[in-house]
Amino acid sequence: MNGETRPGILLMLRRLLLSLLLLAGLFAAVLAYGLLVYNKPPVDPDWALAGGEPVPDGAVTVRFSGTATLLFSDGETHWMTDGWFSRPGVPRLLLGKIAPDVAAIRRALEANGVSQLDAVLPLHSHYDHAMDAPEVARATGALLLGSESTANIGRGWGLPEEQLRVLVDRQPVRLGKFVITPIESRHFEFPDPEMRRRALGEPLIDAPLVPPVSVFDYRLGKAYVLHVTHPKGSWLIVGSAGYVEGALQGLSADVVFLGVGGLGSQTPAYRETFWRETVASVAPSRIIPIHFDGLTAPLSGPFRGEAKAVGWASGGLEETLAFLQGKAAAYPQLSFHTLPRFARVVLFR
Repeated sequence: MNGETRPGILLMLRRLLLSLLLLAGLFAAVLAYGLLVYNKPPVDPDWALAGGEPVPDGAVTVRFSGTATLLFSDGETHWMTDGWFSRPGVPRLLLGKIAPDVAAIRRALEANGVSQLDAVLPLHSHYDHAMDAPEVARATGALLLGSESTANIGRGWGLPEEQLRVLVDRQPVRLGKFVITPIESRHFEFPDPEMRRRALGEPLIDAPLVPPVSVFDYRLGKAYVLHVTHPKGSWLIVGSAGYVEGALQGLSADVVFLGVGGLGSQTPAYRETFWRETVASVAPSRIIPIHFDGLTAPLSGPFRGEAKAVGWASGGLEETLAFLQGKAAAYPQLSFHTLPRFARVVLFR
């Protein structure tokens, strides 16, 4: 009896082991698909600018690296928002600690043609805006301008006090011919209550932040909208899809750099109010969407949307695209453009 039963048990165990291996392989395949395959970015491909055109003397130019990192220059003064180039992956964001990737920062500065900067201005203090800014300032001699929370990120990286300056709401900062006015605003309101609590609750970084640290240690600080004027033109930089009602009344801008990250995951009413309190308030002629690309996507090649796994969790990419395309159709007097990566584009001749 035992001799007859043993082969049956072994066969059953082999089948069980094979099933477990198949399930493990399937799980690994799904995990790899979710983390390594990216959605399309929620912008219209027809809006893409090529860049690389001849730059007249005195023109104001912009280079886009992704998320909300923009480099502005008029040939004499050069300054950057955020300066974020590290791209930690989803596992590290969820389970580990993060720190600036100095090699990636160096490569990105070279790709942008940067050796010297006058200032770098993180639009708020989350990791995807402010984590790399102190190293950008250190490498280029730039001032690090931002909230006290951003200053504490700089202090944690060892940046000297003479390179730190805390912004004051609506107090203009002059850099050469650029006049930059920071306006305190609100971050995008995450629909998920737990995400909203972790990312936006207890917003201040009240001591030097020494990496590596958890992603949620890069707290919000203060969220700024930047209103910029130059003899050649004016523009508004909205780094996050949040707003304060009435905050931009009385301002005008020729161009709006419109942060749309997560916008499609909010309600239609939220999206309409966001548009009214940003774009409609300043009456531009051009819209340039930013912060539409995936936070874990490579810092090279074409722009990509969020990783599939992030898209499953948050959603809203199709709604973001439909919203922007709807506004482009409803306001034909507005030009919608997206910028190439790293290439110099003439903003104002």
